Amino acid sequence: MSATRGGEPPEAARPLLTTVAIVASCVGFVVIGALQALYGPAIPALREEYGISPAVAGLSLSAHFVGALLGVLIYHVLRGRLNNRVLLGGSYVLMAAGSAAFAFSPSWIPALAGTFVIGLGFGGIDYGLNQLFAVGFGHRSTAMLNLLNGHFGIGAIAGPALIGWLGAENYPGIFLGIGVLSLLILLTLGGVAAREPAPAPAEGAAAGGARVMPIIAAFIGIYVLHVAIETGVGGWEPTHLEAVGYGAATAATATSAYWAAMTVGRFVVAPLSLRWSAPSVLIVCCAGMAGFLLLATVPTLAPYAYFGVGLMIAPIFPTCLPWLNRAVPGVAAAGAYVIAASMIGGVAFPPLLGGVIDTVEVKTVPLVLFVLAVVCGVLSLWLRRNAPDPGGVPDPRGAERPEAAATP
Repeated sequence: MSATRGGEPPEAARPLLTTVAIVASCVGFVVIGALQALYGPAIPALREEYGISPAVAGLSLSAHFVGALLGVLIYHVLRGRLNNRVLLGGSYVLMAAGSAAFAFSPSWIPALAGTFVIGLGFGGIDYGLNQLFAVGFGHRSTAMLNLLNGHFGIGAIAGPALIGWLGAENYPGIFLGIGVLSLLILLTLGGVAAREPAPAPAEGAAAGGARVMPIIAAFIGIYVLHVAIETGVGGWEPTHLEAVGYGAATAATATSAYWAAMTVGRFVVAPLSLRWSAPSVLIVCCAGMAGFLLLATVPTLAPYAYFGVGLMIAPIFPTCLPWLNRAVPGVAAAGAYVIAASMIGGVAFPPLLGGVIDTVEVKTVPLVLFVLAVVCGVLSLWLRRNAPDPGGVPDPRGAERPEAAATP
């Protein structure tokens, strides 16, 4: 291995993230998970402080997601001009600035602008770190991405817990504390490589230019649909459970368990992905989603079935991203497309499902979502056939394949 002056290895030979940077990235995902989950529990205090209706207070989450979508796109556009440290640093600063604006705003409009700024930084961190983890660990990228996104779930659980412990009226201090934590992560960005290595030439079925767009479209479909199922269950599970005879407290507890399963599932799959290929994980998850959604039509099984749905959904996002990068390595925007699509699905689908429920009844929720899971399964089978992923399977002798990126 060649060395630069002073004995330092050349940039291309360094790992994309040092151990410190990996730990800090996981903390960063705890931060963005907490931020996204804090708006709902803070709504009572927002209504009292600013004298606004529940619908207007709910705009805080909408502004966050609009900002996050733009944050993904802006980060992607700037990737060719600015290095990873600058882009991630700017994203953390935006989250900190937005959190401070939201915490100290004298009126509702500036507070809403603060959530938009938080979203811009959120989108940058979500996209930037997911991309780095997707290309930075060779065949271990799927496992590392599941670990990274598992920490998002930890934050999503911890954020509302903090609100419950400290009281909704103290939300400004919680947001401010999270902003300070975002700034502290800046100290670790020296452990992030300035640039990713150039992608390897496309191989196999994915190499044909005519097939690239259908492959990307199939991944986008899976991302949109699985997020639609995720938000559909999260939004309508309590209503469905109450409609089939459960009490409000039981329904709320079951829904919390569903979100906890989203976190548990990613940590469970992380070691399994070192032995199973991404296509195998995806197909099992899609089949599992469909099966558990069918079980959710049985009232006595519904709460447990929804927990199973959460376990099955959990690995899809972090498992597909490295596969996508290997399937279409020459399309730099592919990751931005699917992450942006997942955000659009999360915003657009809940009201669409609400419209369907208005025309039928809430008891049909599991069946509607089952149909989406079946479509996900069909797309996963098509991708296994048309975009095989040999690069994601460990070498039988235990060594990483030569195309794997350097790891710490």
